[in-house]
Parts: sequence; structure tokens; C-alpha cells
Amino acid sequence: MSNLKNFLFTSESVSEGHPDKVSDRISDMVVDTYLSEDPFSRVACETLTTTNKVVLAGEVRGPEIKKEKIIQKVRDCIKDIGYDQEGFTWREATKIESHLHLQSTDIAMGVDSSGNKDEGAGDQGIMFGYACNETEELMPAPIHYSHKILRLMAADRKLGKLKNIEPDSKSQVTFEYIDGKPTRVKSVVISSQHSSEVDQAKVRELLKPYMLKSIPENFLKDFDEKDFYVNPTGNFVIGGPDGDCGLTGRKIIVDTYGGAAPHGGGAFSGKDPTKVDRSAAYAARYIAKNVVASNIADKCLIQLAYAIGVSKPLSIYVDLFDNDLEKNKFISEKIMQNFDLSPRGIREMLVLNKPIYEKTSAYGHFGRIPEDNGAFSWEKIDKKSIFSK
Repeated sequence: MSNLKNFLFTSESVSEGHPDKVSDRISDMVVDTYLSEDPFSRVACETLTTTNKVVLAGEVRGPEIKKEKIIQKVRDCIKDIGYDQEGFTWREATKIESHLHLQSTDIAMGVDSSGNKDEGAGDQGIMFGYACNETEELMPAPIHYSHKILRLMAADRKLGKLKNIEPDSKSQVTFEYIDGKPTRVKSVVISSQHSSEVDQAKVRELLKPYMLKSIPENFLKDFDEKDFYVNPTGNFVIGGPDGDCGLTGRKIIVDTYGGAAPHGGGAFSGKDPTKVDRSAAYAARYIAKNVVASNIADKCLIQLAYAIGVSKPLSIYVDLFDNDLEKNKFISEKIMQNFDLSPRGIREMLVLNKPIYEKTSAYGHFGRIPEDNGAFSWEKIDKKSIFSK
């Protein structure tokens, strides 16, 4: 986030029906399917979605799961999202291909533990975690409220309360920051696929309540109606994978902090928790969130770096954005003393070898509520006492 005190900042979200998110959902379903049968399965699955076609490709190591079972689960995902349209449907009109194959033995050799060698990282790379006190969830306000708009829309659409609105939607919220704090909403954009039975005036009428329900009143003071944009192109009937090809991993900023913090570049969906692209990003968020929850800093950025086949991170970087070198050193020391950031250590700390990933594929991996089954365990603030000075 900018070092300026007064500025505008915008983040976007996309719904579970966005073509890239349909692909993310299917890839994470594959991860969950393998982990549910063997918690130590290895999966790297990419999905392409387009007009009446879904293609899966990637590497797996684990139990033998029949192609027909995976294909049926793909149809279940599409049906749950809500697609039954001429150009994309859960029915037989959509052709589904699976090209999953066995994981490379070279990768397996570098990653597996053996003898005195601990399990190594599944790839090289850098991962970031971030937290700030702009919302109760310790997330940046623009991305948090962008997600909330679409989440409420999808819930009502599936319950039948929001009619003539189809699954493919996007939102965008711009905040005005004064003295570095989000003060008011400057503009809101919602673009949503809709049936041909409604015009744009009706779409605006249907969607405006979701903006008002999602964003607290104090942020909407002096909000100008002309700064609420709905379907700016004028029509959005053809959408989803029929309107635009979808691919796994193309919404990494939507998945994280909406651009308010750096991103290492690696996507999460379709990867089992031995892949540090996913697990180390979760661990970095877990640490950053507990730092901010301890009230020692208003915001915190963590960077972790890994090399393939090497278990410990090559570097740990901490930024508290307050130029307090003593405090920064204190936090860095506490992290090294209290957190095992090897791939195995992260998985055990956050209990990641569970089929908990399909629900992460839309509305952000962060800022969510930890669940009893272990989903979103990285959102707990059970380590904040470590950082209380």
C-alpha cells in the first residue's frame, strides 16, 4: 500500500461464476478428492473452461481415482455454481476431458523426505502474507467489501431470492484514504451477468441493495449515486466460460489482498499443501495476522523465500511500516523462535492435509472465518500473545 497519507485505492473481486474462478473451483475439487482418500497425496491440477468444454491437466501422486469419478465431480461443481446455460452447463452438452498423469520422479526425489533429509519445498519462490487493522478481519477494506458484495449476491441467487442474475459477476470498490486510513467509499462497480428478461435499469435496482448491505454506512457518507456503476458496457447476457475462457490461477490478486500488498506470483488453487506457493502464503498470512491482532503494529508484511528440495526458508523478511527497528527485530526473533516454517512444519502447524480447499476458490483465501473442519485455519489469532511486548 502507498506511503502517501491521502490517496484513492481500488480493489476488485470476481464471483464463483467468473470463468477463472470456475477453473479454480474445479482444480481445488481435484485436490480435495485426492486428499480425502490419502492426506499425503500430491496434486498439481490446472483447468481450462470454455464454451461447453472443460479440460483438466496436471500431475498427481496418490490413490487411483477413476477418471469417471473426477468428471462427475466436475459436473457437480458446475451445477453448484449455477450454470445450466446453452453455452455452459453441468449436463452432458459440456464435454469434460481429464489429462491428469503421474508426478515427475525428479520432482518427487527433491521434495520427499528420506534418511536424515527433511521434506523439501515443492518449488522455489517467494510468498507474502499481510494483515492490517482496516477491518475486523484484519484485511484491507477495498478487497474485503468487494468480496462481500459478491458473496451476498451469490447466496441470495442460490436461494432464489435474487432472480434474473446469473453466476458470472465482478465488483470493484474504491476507497478514499485520509491520513492513511480508509475514510469513505468513492466509487463502486458491479458487473453481473443477467437474463435477457431484464434491462439495465432493473439490474441496477436488483444489485444496489447488495452494495448497501455490504458496506458500512459510515463509509457511504456523501456517496454520490453517479459513482455507482452497474454493467458499464450496457449488456451482460452472455457470460461465464461461454463469454470468456477461464484458466486456473489467473486471479491471484483477487485471491489475496487486492493489490494492497506484494504478491510472489504463485497461484494457490489446484496445489496440494506441500507446494509452498500455497502453504507458505497461508503461513505468512497467519503470522502477519497474529502480529496485528497483538496490537503491536497497525499492519504487517511477511515475505518467505524457498528453494526446491530445501526444507527451511532461505529468508524471512518483516515490515511493520513504522520504521521501528527494535520492534522489527523483536518480531523477527519471535517468528524464528516460535514457528517451524519448513513445508512439513507449516502443514502440521495449520493442519493442512485435509480436503478443505474447494471453498477457498472464491471470495478470497484470507479474511475468512476458521471452520471446525480445519478450513481457513490460517485465519486463527491463537498466537497473538507471542508478539505482545
